[in-house]
Amino acid sequence: MGMWIVHIPAIEHRTGVTHAVLGWLLLFLGGGAFAGMQLCGPLTDRFGSHRVVPAGGLLCSAALVLPGLAQGPWALAAALLVLGFGNGCLDVGMNTHAVHVESRYGRPVMSAFHAVFSVGGVLAALVGARTLSWGWSAPVTLSCIAALGVAVTLVTTTGLLRPRPDGPAPDGGPANQSLAEDTNGHGDAEVAPGGKSGKRRTPSRIWALAVLALALMLCEGVANDWSALHLRDVLDAPAATAALAYGAFATAMTVGRFATDRVVARIGPVRLVRYGTALAAAGLVATALSPWIPLALAGWTVFGIGLSGCIPQFFSAAGHADAGASGANVSRVAGLGYLGVLAGPTVIGPLTQVIPLNLTFFLPVALCALAACTAGVVRAR
Repeated sequence: MGMWIVHIPAIEHRTGVTHAVLGWLLLFLGGGAFAGMQLCGPLTDRFGSHRVVPAGGLLCSAALVLPGLAQGPWALAAALLVLGFGNGCLDVGMNTHAVHVESRYGRPVMSAFHAVFSVGGVLAALVGARTLSWGWSAPVTLSCIAALGVAVTLVTTTGLLRPRPDGPAPDGGPANQSLAEDTNGHGDAEVAPGGKSGKRRTPSRIWALAVLALALMLCEGVANDWSALHLRDVLDAPAATAALAYGAFATAMTVGRFATDRVVARIGPVRLVRYGTALAAAGLVATALSPWIPLALAGWTVFGIGLSGCIPQFFSAAGHADAGASGANVSRVAGLGYLGVLAGPTVIGPLTQVIPLNLTFFLPVALCALAACTAGVVRAR
């Protein structure tokens, strides 16, 4: 996915689409991802994440080639639809698998999983900058990465965690208990594939967490899809330099997520979300108003540091809100959140017809401010 992001300017030029049209085409990426999540959610419960993750990895890897081969807007739309579908299948499988691993691990590690995910963005920025400087075409680079993705998927499949058919199922214990309480009190509790639970009404707090996840992952999506274009079109940076904008953001996200678990233990999730989103807003304001490339890169870095630890807190709060419905609650937060990161940036494209690209960034600034004001929703009741 990082290689697709790095090559957005080249693919935009190859297909002859404008920023506004690209914004609408990204709806196909988000729509495909949402459809993949809705399909693979029940399949994960039935067949297990250890089976869904490899299938999603193979599909997502193979589909990466398609955007590089697209010659026009409709071909690009179809390519993004397939790529989004594969990414949605992989996302829901990975997050479900991470929840199972965390429940057996004995302490919160969700932020570390997201940090390793961000490592891919860092590698994509470095590899993409190098291949662009060498003059490699998008089809060649994306084909090589697709082949690598298929190989990695096949090699790692045997190492995925299998469910314990004889393990105890989560009970309907007290709401909002901590992970430590859940683990120490119930052991390696995990629902085996095919397990079912009674239907429950989703609490309003879960929907509030889902809306905040949507808002902040929309902000993340803005960096993913528009950071390189911002440096190229607003600040006239060369293509290789423009790719470093996403690299700076992804690097900051990675470093921040590796440190998040320890920071949360010291200051708590509410303060982390409040201060993190405030810092992210400040960094994006600096980026939007900067006339210099170094300052813009620094702004994208600060934006990434601020956002890095917030999303995992929403997943954790939803997962531990009710021990008997943790999977359903996490799926709602993750579903709306990833819809934001994949489809939300389409809002920026049409706005560029009215105002300059850098000024559209004040929309995610406002969303960060909203999250800072409502950070108390992650507090366990």
